[in-house]
Amino acid sequence: QVQLVESGGGLVQAGGSLRLSCAASGRTFSSYTMGWFRQAPGKEREFVAAISWSSDTTDYADSVKGRFTISRDNAKNTVYLQMNSLKPEDTAVYYCAAGRSFRVTKFPYEYRTWGQGTQVTVSS
Repeated sequence: QVQLVESGGGLVQAGGSLRLSCAASGRTFSSYTMGWFRQAPGKEREFVAAISWSSDTTDYADSVKGRFTISRDNAKNTVYLQMNSLKPEDTAVYYCAAGRSFRVTKFPYEYRTWGQGTQVTVSS
């Protein structure tokens, strides 16, 4: 069983950058696809990015392509989300999640373990 703890959120001005980290405990971190999702107030949780266990496959929501980069360091049991050119509409609680399989997917039901989330607020 993997446990996940996100960090790195905060308040940033539009156009700025943040890097989120997700530290995983558990011996099998490197076996899972990892994903980032976000949820804004009054909205459903939405897919942001995902990365395969070997980092050879990534996927992004159209809204963040070219601005966000997902990466992972299996030796450190950590997955990252580098967020550049932030916009006010990126404001949300960001969650990392561990997938149920090797498949890179954007569907929340394909992820078995979730972190508690970290708040990202982008001011205009």
